[in-house]
Amino acid sequence: MSDPLSTKFPWPAYQWPEGKQSAVLLSVDVDAHVPYMWAHRDGVPDRLGTLEIRRFGPRTGIYRLLDLFARYDVRASFYVPALTAEAYPEMLPAILEGGHEIGLHGYFHEIVADASDAEFTGALEASLELFRREIGRAPVGFRSPAWEMTPHMLSEIRGVGLAYDSSLSGFDHPYEIDGMVEIPVQWALDDAIFFKFEGGGRDKWPYQSGQAVLQDWISEWQALHRFGGLFTLTVHDWISGRGQRIALLEKLLDTITAAPDSWIATAEEIAAHHASSTNVRKHAVGPEIPAAIGNRRFGQSHG
Repeated sequence: MSDPLSTKFPWPAYQWPEGKQSAVLLSVDVDAHVPYMWAHRDGVPDRLGTLEIRRFGPRTGIYRLLDLFARYDVRASFYVPALTAEAYPEMLPAILEGGHEIGLHGYFHEIVADASDAEFTGALEASLELFRREIGRAPVGFRSPAWEMTPHMLSEIRGVGLAYDSSLSGFDHPYEIDGMVEIPVQWALDDAIFFKFEGGGRDKWPYQSGQAVLQDWISEWQALHRFGGLFTLTVHDWISGRGQRIALLEKLLDTITAAPDSWIATAEEIAAHHASSTNVRKHAVGPEIPAAIGNRRFGQSHG
């Protein structure tokens, strides 16, 4: 059982299968060079530095991650932009052969603020078509690039029959938003905010200590396990496929896999559990965007 709360709580405790205390989702965003291409969508600079940093992912990093998961006998969810799949189609069979899930992650890793509703819809439909052609079936899950969503996007992914989204953070266990099962993420469990560094003066922060990040992630897993939540780890092929980060992930998995009452599952499996469980509609919210504060501001002249 999760830690009981002495304060009255408006939401019931989340119920995991087979009496499990918590759950773990290991996820990989297989971005490769595609975000760089979106950032320079009107003209790619004649420079190799960032491209080669990111190309490490599909050349080497992805296979190190697949080997890691095989050694620990765990399954993960891989979110693949369609342009990554176009450029590196050989990755897709390798992911599936390991028993892992492939999910949607935009076509060009489109950033929501830079794309219209019509562009999102077109990218979604084209992504589904590409994966049907490449792997023989449509993915059932979606993760938005940079973890931003709009009500239109939720409506569209529900409309094409996807089973879940994994882009938002409104609870620390699965919930429903606008009728769509949401498998929540958390920025503190994303390797990019600690280790993303591409050079060229564009980076906003330096590398963080791998040992400090490991301890933070272990502490976060312990706390979520205590409260009966979902630990969603997000790593990237070109970041955590590097040597020290693989060693870090080994130590993290040593801790997690030692707990028999923590369920390690793909997002597809977690969404299927939610949809068939007593949790349905107990943690359901809407996609409302609040009205602007406007003339409710204090001390302002409103003419």
